[in-house]
Amino acid sequence: MGVVAQVLAVVEGLALIVVGIITAFFFRSPRLFTFLYIQPADQEAVRPWAVYSGYANMLWGLGVLAGVLAVNLGYPEVGRTLVAFTSIVLVVLGFVIIFTEIRYWRNVIVLVALPVLVIVAMLV
Repeated sequence: MGVVAQVLAVVEGLALIVVGIITAFFFRSPRLFTFLYIQPADQEAVRPWAVYSGYANMLWGLGVLAGVLAVNLGYPEVGRTLVAFTSIVLVVLGFVIIFTEIRYWRNVIVLVALPVLVIVAMLV
């Protein structure tokens, strides 16, 4: 796995962790209602999904970082597999979101941009 792919994967992993923290712990913030498509009156109703989604993103991010770490510890097949699997899953989940609710397309672009770049960099 090349240096560019590794750098992009680290950025992807860190971005997922940050988004996960924001989603899981700060979804009640009025500044995030537009980004997360949450209505103030629905905060308690979306809490289980927001927390779940946030932790899922943090774990996906840790998976990508673990893959980069594995590559650099001498386990390139394991590392590439972790990074590729996670990136592919995120792209597929992006399509699931678009087909479920088209108004989230802007969020999906942000969600899949790095994973697509990581996959392309891994193939080059």
